[in-house]
Order: sequence, then C-alpha cells, then structure tokens
Amino acid sequence: MEQPSEFQSLLEESSRSAWQLYVPHISVDCVVFGFHEASLKVLLLKMKDQELWGLPGGYMKIEEELREAAVRILEERTGAHNIFLQQFGVFSDLNRSEGFFQDFPDTLWMKQRFISVGFYALVDYTKVQPQADNLSSTCAWQDINRLPELMMDHRQIFDEALLTLRRQLNYKPIGYNLLPEEFTMPELQKLYELILGKKLNRGNFYRKMVGYDILEKLDEPRKSGGAYKAPNLYKFHVERYQTALQNGFKEGW
Repeated sequence: MEQPSEFQSLLEESSRSAWQLYVPHISVDCVVFGFHEASLKVLLLKMKDQELWGLPGGYMKIEEELREAAVRILEERTGAHNIFLQQFGVFSDLNRSEGFFQDFPDTLWMKQRFISVGFYALVDYTKVQPQADNLSSTCAWQDINRLPELMMDHRQIFDEALLTLRRQLNYKPIGYNLLPEEFTMPELQKLYELILGKKLNRGNFYRKMVGYDILEKLDEPRKSGGAYKAPNLYKFHVERYQTALQNGFKEGW
C-alpha cells in the first residue's frame, strides 16, 4: 500500500483541527505587493512536495471577522503590522479547487467547496520577513512579470488584484505603503509605471504629483557622491495622503 506523501499527511493533520477552528466554506486569499530594486513583487508560497506556488491564504476562525482573518494571515506570513489592506473580489467557481485536491480523500477540509474572498496588501518590502507555513517549503517574493505556475485559481485572483490596483491608481494615491519614508520623484514614477504597465511622461508625472498636494519636498537632496546633481528627496504628507485616500483625485492616469 502506497504511503501518503508528506504534503498529504500534513493536509490531513491540519484538516482534523480545521473542522473545529474555522467557519466552513469561506477562505481568504491575499495578494501582497512589495516594491524593491525598481520592480514590483508579489509574495508567494511554494507547497511542500509540489511544483506549484500559491498565494498566502487561510480560513476565518469561528469568532473572527473576515478582515481580522486577513490581517492575522498576513502578519503570520510577513511579520509586518499596520498593513494597507483592501478587499477586492469574491471567487466562487464551482470547481475552483477540485483539480488540485482530486487525489486526496473527500473528507479533507481543504477539499470542500470554498468561496474565497480576495484582499490585496501593500507593504514596505524592507519590513517584511517572509515566513512559510506548515504546508509550504518556501515563502518568497516573485517579480510580477515572471510568476511561476500558480495552484487552483490563484493566477486569476492575482490578475484581478493587479487590475483593481491599477483602477484605483486612477483616483487614489499609492506609494505610502510601498516606498521607504524618503524617496525621489523618479522612484515614485517607476512604481506607478510598474503598476500601470506603461511609461509615463516625466514632466506630466511631476506636475500631477505636485498638484495632488500629498508630497513634501525635503530640504536636503539625496547624497549621491557622483558628479551629477543629487536628486531631490520627498516624503508623503500623511494627513493629506489620508484625505486623498478617502476623497480621491479628480484626474486619473
């Protein structure tokens, strides 16, 4: 008789406690975006004994609100706190997970039908310490333009999260949770270009960002040590940024 794999054994062990801990048929999947070295990244987990990767996710405890569950899952995977979190979609296809779990027992908690609520998170890359869970061997950042093959419908969830982020970029500010406290205008522009997937005119970008009145120009430029003029440094004005998040912009990209 063939012995179960380590992954199956871990699933079955987690399943036994899940029936008592969590609300049935509701799951949470999180798309965590970070900005590092001029590239936009997403946090992924690689399942044990599997070639596929997946989004950080989990289930809602019986006495837990949905958003609380998402915050808990993200804190466990990133070690970060006060994360910008946005609910963006519900994924309820009839057989969204059937293929992945087809070789596992029907009594497995994870094999039941789940409706997943998607959240995207914006985090400071430097403050995240990726942590694998008991079902995964690796938790790591991946460039959004070079994603590995994802399990179940996680590619669809990722695509919807990125599309939502792009749409919201047209009327809300983005950057406070992704950039370091001090940054240059070219760094901010690069972030916008990566999210939007297109080049932006440098002059127009500068005028729009200044016109939004959410930036503070710092007195001292960044010290480069080279012959070129050091770039000006900026930071977000937190109060005006929060107001823009609530009220939105009149002009998009």
